[in-house]
Amino acid sequence: MHNSLVNKYNIAGPRYTSYPTVPYWDEASFSLNAWKASLKKSFEESNLKEGISLYIHLPFCESLCTFCGCNKRITKQHNVESPYINAVLKEWRLYLELLIEKPYIKELHLGGGTPTFFSPENLKKLINGILSTSKLADNYEFSFEGHPNNTTREHLQALYDVGFRRVSYGVQDYNEVVQKAIHRIQPFENVKRVTEMAREIGYTSVGHDIIFGLPFQTLEHVEQTILKTKKLQPDRLAFYSYAHVPWIKGNGQRGFRDTDLPSPELKRQQYELGKSLLAEVGYHEIGMDHFALQTDSLYKSMQSGSLHRNFMGYTASKTQAMIGLGVSSISDSWYGFSQNVKNNEEYYSLLKENTIPVYRGHILNQEDLVIRKHILNLMCQFKTSWSSKHLYFKELPDVLVRLQEMETDGLLKIGSNALEVTKKGQPFVRNICMAFDLLLQRKQPDTKLFSMTV
Repeated sequence: MHNSLVNKYNIAGPRYTSYPTVPYWDEASFSLNAWKASLKKSFEESNLKEGISLYIHLPFCESLCTFCGCNKRITKQHNVESPYINAVLKEWRLYLELLIEKPYIKELHLGGGTPTFFSPENLKKLINGILSTSKLADNYEFSFEGHPNNTTREHLQALYDVGFRRVSYGVQDYNEVVQKAIHRIQPFENVKRVTEMAREIGYTSVGHDIIFGLPFQTLEHVEQTILKTKKLQPDRLAFYSYAHVPWIKGNGQRGFRDTDLPSPELKRQQYELGKSLLAEVGYHEIGMDHFALQTDSLYKSMQSGSLHRNFMGYTASKTQAMIGLGVSSISDSWYGFSQNVKNNEEYYSLLKENTIPVYRGHILNQEDLVIRKHILNLMCQFKTSWSSKHLYFKELPDVLVRLQEMETDGLLKIGSNALEVTKKGQPFVRNICMAFDLLLQRKQPDTKLFSMTV
């Protein structure tokens, strides 16, 4: 990767887990009733055909990791578990009343926070509460994020018993200096233990999350982390660039100085080294930041063209409707987005009033839907087309002008009614999507909103 390209294209930009991106949501014209109507429409169109996805946010952690940008609450008091689970099940019941017929669940994901903060019994209570009021779609997939330090055999077995077959563990980096800086001390032995335990129980997909660009991280650290990862052969890997956004995330990301972070050039070298090492042992790059073995559902979905991207990142199958439960969760009806309140007390209070605890959102107009499709195509397939009339939009010639320099730099190829991202251009796919992002082009942010693209 040429340093000149890194320097040129390393600008602040969205990660495109949605379009429009959250800072560009039209909150002024959004209403809870409009959100409900968009979800009902989507549900009626898609429930029988493909089912729905559920994301459940479990916000509690026992300690703060300083690299983390998630909505979390730090506590060692486990008496918070039952009230929270009861509240999530209440929120689910409010959605069931809205949807009338039983939903078919295609995907269910537990994120956080630390889902394994909760006891196995409480996690089972939560999942059984949802399964008793719904049906399972064909080839459903349940997954959760596990912390290597506190995921027990009991956690893995309890979730396996209610249908979970996929788990991902946050590794980040195995070097002790880096771990200390991000306040995430977890020896390789802990990751090995929980990876092997999941496989013994019968999990068919074990994932690891690795991050490059962390404070004090060197090329050697990345190499050593991936060499250790190779020994465990996780089925899929997320290899993320550390998103340094302390102005958004508050004090959590100020456990180190900006000068402790690798330069953009070193970050890109870390990425290239990691990518080549992963390729050597049979991992295939999936979209942006993700890698999988050929046997994993993520690789198969990329091959079949069914790879999808939403607020959970890349998923192996598309559902038109995704309901987010719990504080700060984001839902997606395809026609609209909504986000829940971020404060636990406010969340509980709204649920007591039998109100779905949404505080902001966006209803997509026709232009949004067209641009969203192009950005999804680019993020999932590295190509898009406007050969069909409904994917053409009047600003397209302007978009292609913006992309000309990237074409000259060899990042993409533009045809008469399609474009394709080259291998060289794949690390810069966020930049390419930004050329399509009409809302961003019309109003460039005047404050820091996004992490750097490289």
